[in-house]
Order: sequence, then C-alpha cells, then structure tokens
Amino acid sequence: MAQLYTKDTQAIFWNNNSSAIQRMLDYDYTIKRKKPSVAGIVAPTSSSKFEKFFYGPDEIMIPLYKNSAEAKAAQPQADVLLNFASFRTAYDVTMEALEIGGFKSIMVTAEGIPERLARKMNATAKAKNVIVIGPATVGAIVPGAFKIANIGGTIENIVQSKLHRAGSCGLVTRSGGLFNELSNIIAINADGIAEGVAIGGDRFVGSVFIDNLLRMEANPEVKYMLLLGEVGGTEEYKVIEAVKSGKIKKPIIAWCIGTIAKYYDSGVQFGHAGASANGDMETAEAKNKAMKEAGIHVPASFNNLPEIISAVHHELHAEGIIKDIKEPATNVCPSVRKSKEFICTISDDRGDEATYAGFPISSLATPDTGKGIGDVISLLWFKKQYPKWATDFIETVIKTVADHGPAVSGAHNAKVTARAGKSVVESLVTGLLTIGPRFGGAIDDAAKYFKYANDNKLSPADFLNHMKKEGIPIPGIGHRIKSLKNPDLRVEGLKKYAAKSFPATPLLDYALTVEQLTTSKKENLILNVDGTIGILMVDMWRALGYSEDEISEFISSGTLNSFFIVGRSIGFIGHVLDEKRLAMPMYRHPMTDILYDVQVAEEI
Repeated sequence: MAQLYTKDTQAIFWNNNSSAIQRMLDYDYTIKRKKPSVAGIVAPTSSSKFEKFFYGPDEIMIPLYKNSAEAKAAQPQADVLLNFASFRTAYDVTMEALEIGGFKSIMVTAEGIPERLARKMNATAKAKNVIVIGPATVGAIVPGAFKIANIGGTIENIVQSKLHRAGSCGLVTRSGGLFNELSNIIAINADGIAEGVAIGGDRFVGSVFIDNLLRMEANPEVKYMLLLGEVGGTEEYKVIEAVKSGKIKKPIIAWCIGTIAKYYDSGVQFGHAGASANGDMETAEAKNKAMKEAGIHVPASFNNLPEIISAVHHELHAEGIIKDIKEPATNVCPSVRKSKEFICTISDDRGDEATYAGFPISSLATPDTGKGIGDVISLLWFKKQYPKWATDFIETVIKTVADHGPAVSGAHNAKVTARAGKSVVESLVTGLLTIGPRFGGAIDDAAKYFKYANDNKLSPADFLNHMKKEGIPIPGIGHRIKSLKNPDLRVEGLKKYAAKSFPATPLLDYALTVEQLTTSKKENLILNVDGTIGILMVDMWRALGYSEDEISEFISSGTLNSFFIVGRSIGFIGHVLDEKRLAMPMYRHPMTDILYDVQVAEEI
C-alpha cells in the first residue's frame, strides 16, 4: 500500500468522541470531500440509532452501532478503524477488529496498554497485513484526502500548516504534539507534507519508523522524508540499515530529541513510555550520530531543522523532482452553526418540486406514470422502490381492510361522533383510537408469533402448546362467522394473489399447516384476514431481501398496523360522510340494550 489513505477512505469510529469526529468532518468539508470520512460510530451504551454532526453549515447523520461486527457489516467499505477505547478495552477492540477482518489500518489512541498485550496485538496485525498506528498516538493524515481525529489540531492550524492539500514531505514522528509543530515548520520552509504518521509514544507500537518510511519510499507523492525520533529504543537503526542497503533512496532528514539526557546522572524518561534509554545505543546522541554517518541529513540541533528542510526542498525543486503546487479551492467552515430541531429522511420540499424519497411528486402522482399508492407507501414508509408485485399487494391489503361495516367499534365510534356534530377529522380520530390489540392489532401479533414459531422450527403442535403456555389465543386464527365450509373470500383472494405473484410464501405455507391442526378441533379456527395479511407481509419483506432483524423491527414498530390504519381510515371517513349526508341526529343508546345492576351503596 503505497499511500496510506485516499479521498474515498472511510472509517468506523469506536467510541463516540464527538469533538474528534467533528474535527474530521470539518476537515472533510474544508477539502471538499464528496463523502464524510466517518461512515459509522460504535457506541455500545447508546440507545440512539444515529448522531448528528455538522458538515459545513449543514448537519448530517452518522449511524451508531452496538459493536464492531454490526458496524462493519453495515459499512463494508469502511476499511479503517479508529479505536478510541480506553486502555482497559482498546486491546480487545483491536483484536476483535482483526478477527472480523476487512480493515487495512487500525489506529489505537489509548496509552498504557500492557506491553505483553501490545506485542501480541501488533504481531497479530502484522500477520494479517494490517497497519496499526499506535498505541498512544494522535493518528495520521494524508493531506487533501483523509485525516484521523485530532491530528493537525484545529482547522485554522491545519490550513496554516498546509495540511489541507498534499505537499512533498513524508513525516514520521513518535510525538503527536511535535507532529503538529513539524507540520507547521515544513509548511513555512517547504511546501508541506504528502503524508504524515505519529506512530505513538508507547514502547511497543504497531507500525514503526521503518514500516512507514518504506511505504513512503514507494509512494510517488513523497519526494523526501523527515523522521523525528527520541531517546529510547533502537528503531532508528533499522532505518539506517535500509539507507545503507539501498532500500530507501529518497532523502531523509532526521533528528532524535532527548540529547539533553546526557547531562543527567541517571536514566530519565521523557514523557512517552518508550522515551527512556536502556543503553548507550538508545541515547539520542548515539542515534543522531549513527544516522548522520549513514548519509541521513541530521541537523546540529532541533533549532537547525528548518534550514535543513529548506535546503533539501530547494535542491529537489531545482532538480525538477518537486514541482510547484497549485493551491486548491477550499470551503470555509462557518464560525456559527445552529443545530436543527427536526429530521426528515423521507421527503424534501425545498426545491422547485417536493419529492418523495428523492422522486418528484409529478413522477408518481398521475396515472400516466404507472405508479400507485403502493409505490408512494414504499417510498415514504420504507425509502425503497418496491417491485410491482409488492406494491400491488400493498394496495390489495388496503382495499381489503377498508371497511367491515358500521357495527365494528371504530366505525361505530366515528358515526356516534359525527352525529354529535363533530367534524370529519374529529370523528375519524375517535374511530382510529379504537385500533389496537383487540381491533387491528392482530395483524402485528400474527406476524410476530407465526414468525417466531417458524424461525424456531416449531411444529404446529409445538406452536399451539407454546401459545397455550403463554396464555394467548393464536393471533390471526379464528373467525366469528367464517369457517372451512364458509370461507372468508378476502382471505381466499389474498392467498390466490400470493400464490400467483410472490416469489415464495414460506410463512404462509407454515401457517396453513397450523390451520389444518386448529380446524381439526373447531371449524371456525381458520386463518383470518388479519393473520393472512400479517403473515404475507413477512413473506413479502423476506422476498424483498430484508434481514430478519429488520422485519422484526417493522413488526415491533407497528408498521403492519399502519396498513390497517390507512385502509380503515377510508371506511371510517365513508361512515362519517354518510352520517353527514343523512343529517342524522345526536345518538343516544337505547336503555333496553343496557343491563342495569345498580346496588345501594354500602355505608363505610
């Protein structure tokens, strides 16, 4: 992998660190990325499905997931994991990601992961050819393409340091803070960096200096490299050997900080866990000397770095290796941004014409479009374009449940309210309020329980026993009037349509085997219209490719009852208008239809 990231790279962010994520998105907006660099967030304790962030002046929603496996399955294109877990769980999160697979690089920000675990984690990553940046790092950046979290600092500092577009230098450091400082120094004295990595301050990090420098050697965008090491460790000697052997041919500028250590009587650790010399070879002075002897550009002190950078850059520019860079156009993030109060993901009325899930209303509304109410429902309820057999089935359901006469509770309520002089809206609402577990709700429950039985491979007898133990009559089974000898023609019509049009009807087939058992006990224990609708909806969604979890969510959220509500609203309105048309008087229930059993109140 010559270049670490591209402008299409997307990451999964583990732990909802909102400020770090917002900085990434501000960078994306500034460099005019077409899609956000954060595809999803793993937030194990959150009950939300998404988090809102600003993308320039507007807001976007980034989905939240309970675990890495769920996030990766939903966002397979995201090949970077940004592990912001604490040092207690960072190892487990990384190892799980390596097991899941599909990640090219993993950044671990936690500091202080036990060294035994860090070494095992790094060895596993190398075996799987995964680049680990860290532990104890601020991350990496490919200017103009992708940046990890907080690296580079604020967006103002990023633009000032020319990190908004690619330069010529490949920068590798241990220190995150000095990474930002060096980026600025390179921007002032040269044309900025092409790629930069802060490998991390712990003693055992995943990708070491040589790993990153060899990749930069192969990256044509990198013309020269700058390495900032520190006292402690021997990783710089691997770079020296690569230069001597010719594996690295591009110019390297290098400096190891911590030369002041020689003035102390005993070993001193400088900030990072790895910044402590355990022998003469690990001192900054010894490493600087060895690198200089190998032909690496080593300044006399850190203060001399700018002039070395300037000299190398100008020499390569004079040779034509470095070309002049044209400054790209950038966006400017607003200083004041206001969060939106509501979210809409189904329709948009901001343009010349309102749209349903991206489709102009005019492309759906008139008969010549060939679209029906089923198409509108599939767009506005599910944000999908359903095939014609499915939209026709939706319309069939709505027509089937539109009315069942004036005696049912909902129609009765609507009629009584209309006769009290109330409006169509008020009368309709009183009818709708009766829809629930006993009226219409059987559609939801039939889908729920039959799906459970079928998913768990219960035989019809086992299903009946299960429902008996639950103390619940089987939803969708039984009719007051209809029976095997007097079938419900609505059910027969739905079954006939499904047999002709559905790719498969496994849940209906299962339900009919249950019906054989229930009707052997009593003829009217047939599969009724509510049960047939609920069961065929599950078959429809399965045929359309929805996962079992998605179907279960449809059921639990009341989606099935919503079809009943839409359909029955047509009938309720019809009854209300009928009362208005007939100018019926206020309704009073006859006393002869009421059982009065009023006892004299007991005195306390």
